Amino acid sequence: MKSPLTRLAAAFAFAFASLGAHAATATTPTPAAAPVKNVVLVHGFFADGSGWQAVSKILTRDGYKVSVVQEPETSFDDDVKATRRVIDAQDGPSILVGHSYGGAVVTEAGNDAKVAGLVYVAAFQPDTGESPLDLTKKMPPATKAIKATADGYLYFDPAQFRADFAADVPAAEAQFMAASQVMPAAQSFGVPITQAAWRTKPSWAVVATADRAINPDLERFMTKRAGSTTVEIPSSHAAYISHPVEVAKLIEQAARHAGAQ
Repeated sequence: MKSPLTRLAAAFAFAFASLGAHAATATTPTPAAAPVKNVVLVHGFFADGSGWQAVSKILTRDGYKVSVVQEPETSFDDDVKATRRVIDAQDGPSILVGHSYGGAVVTEAGNDAKVAGLVYVAAFQPDTGESPLDLTKKMPPATKAIKATADGYLYFDPAQFRADFAADVPAAEAQFMAASQVMPAAQSFGVPITQAAWRTKPSWAVVATADRAINPDLERFMTKRAGSTTVEIPSSHAAYISHPVEVAKLIEQAARHAGAQ
C-alpha cells in the first residue's frame, strides 16, 4: 500500500504535468494566414493592359501570380464580364486592382467570391446606384481634353494627353500612349453600380495628388467614404506607370492583409 506521502507526491506530479500541458497548448502560436498570391490588374479608359508592365514585373519578382485584363471598352457590361473571366481562371483568391474607370469595373466585378480585396489606383470608387459620371459632377476634373466621336466613343486630345493624363511619364512614352489610346464607349461612363464590392470587401487606394483626369479631392472623398487604407503619391493620373514601386507596395500590403481576414 502506498503511504500518504507517496500519494501526495504523485498528486503533485500529476498537477504539474497537467499545468505544463495546458501551458504548452496555450502558448502554441496560431499559424498565420497565407497572403493572397493572385493579383488581377484592370486598366482604365484610353489605355490598355500594357501600362501595368512595370507593376507586374515587381509583383512577379516578389512571388505573385499576375494576370492583366484587356477590357474591350465596348460597354460596361463587357468590361465587367472580361474581368470576371480572368478572376474565374485563378487558382485561388485574388486581389483585384483597378486604375481610373477600371475602379468602377472592379467595384462591380469585385463581388465575385474569389476576390479577397480591392485596390484602387487614381480610380473611381462608385457606391451602389452611382456611376463615374455622377461622381465627376460632384467634383469635376481639371482636364477639358476628353472629346467624343460622332458614333459615341471617347478619346483624349493627343495634344493635351501628356499634360493632363501622364505629366510625369517620359515624353516619348506619353506620346506613344496618346497615339495608341483605346477609345471607350461613352455610355460606359454613366452606368451605375448594382452592388459596390468595397462595402463588403477590404480596400486600399492610391490618391494621385497631381491628377488632372480625376479631381484629387474626389479621390480623397471616395477613399474616405469606402474606408480604404490610403496612400497619397505626388503623381499624374498615370500613377501606375510613373510610380510602379509605390503602387506595387500597396498591392502587396493588400495581399498580406486580405489573406489574414
